[in-house]
Amino acid sequence: MSPPSSGNTRQTISIGQVQQIVLGARRAGRDCHALLQRAGIPPELLASPLARVSQAQYAALIFELRHSLRDELWGLCRRPLPLGSFEAACRLAVGCRTLEEALRAGLRHYRLLLSDFTPRLQVEAGVAHMSLAPRVPVDPPLGYAMRAFAFLAYGLVCWLVARRLPLLVVDQPRSEIERVGDAPQLFQAPLHYGLRTGWRFEARWLLLPIVQTPESLAGFLAQAPASLLLKYRDDSSLAERIRRLLRRHLGGPMPSLEDVGAQLAMTPQTLRRRLREEGAGFRAIRDDLLRDAAIDYLTHPGLTLPEIAGQLGFSEASTFHRAFKSWTGLAPGAYRQERLS
Repeated sequence: MSPPSSGNTRQTISIGQVQQIVLGARRAGRDCHALLQRAGIPPELLASPLARVSQAQYAALIFELRHSLRDELWGLCRRPLPLGSFEAACRLAVGCRTLEEALRAGLRHYRLLLSDFTPRLQVEAGVAHMSLAPRVPVDPPLGYAMRAFAFLAYGLVCWLVARRLPLLVVDQPRSEIERVGDAPQLFQAPLHYGLRTGWRFEARWLLLPIVQTPESLAGFLAQAPASLLLKYRDDSSLAERIRRLLRRHLGGPMPSLEDVGAQLAMTPQTLRRRLREEGAGFRAIRDDLLRDAAIDYLTHPGLTLPEIAGQLGFSEASTFHRAFKSWTGLAPGAYRQERLS
């Protein structure tokens, strides 16, 4: 069996996101193992802090939680967010002329529905703030609900204007400072820890026109939330350019940092410095790409472990075994068995 195209290898999502999004279901006494299994996520992965899941698995889990709890914020708040709230916000937004009109209409819509936090758009000194103010003490479920709301709102904004909105900073509460998450990669912006949750951007982008229509909305809603997870990435970032370059070499010897520098017309020293400025590293980019491709390949039962090792450029299956365990905390055979069980 041929492996999936390397060009289709998508970045994965940390198991920490899974652990947090099921907090509401746990509090409601739901069978989280059953929910995870229906989403294609082995419950055993929750015990492995390094484990990852695919975007498709995470999107399927959102679907299961949404419909099991009848709540578009998955039981994380005191009062359910009614089904259909997101669609209604989208319909309001596509009827607007500019990003500012759409943001204000959408956030006003949610202020009528949410009881635990208040979303607002504020503009000050040339900077626009999309911020979420809690109305009640913030516990872990509510904290995750607010961060998820901020991320999904950002994905919706990018879709409305059909481009990635460049952010100045992503605001997270100080209580999250010890948590290692995916926010820098998801938002592609620096984090600031303080009192608020949300994101900031140059106010001039508020004049961007809304290019989506009621006709394009139908296809968007059919694919949501998967369409919001990682669609609008900054393809111009050096880390993403290197990831695309390395992706073309899956199945063969990976280029060295010096090789990549030569292809990008940069010295190794400049390449390292530029990556540090983006908060990335060459080895981490390479290992993350191999890990994500391995997780993708392991979902295809027709591929043997030695075949997967070869497709990833490992000369021996044992070397692949050790590398995969260092990336995820599980052996590849155990990961596949749990994933396909």
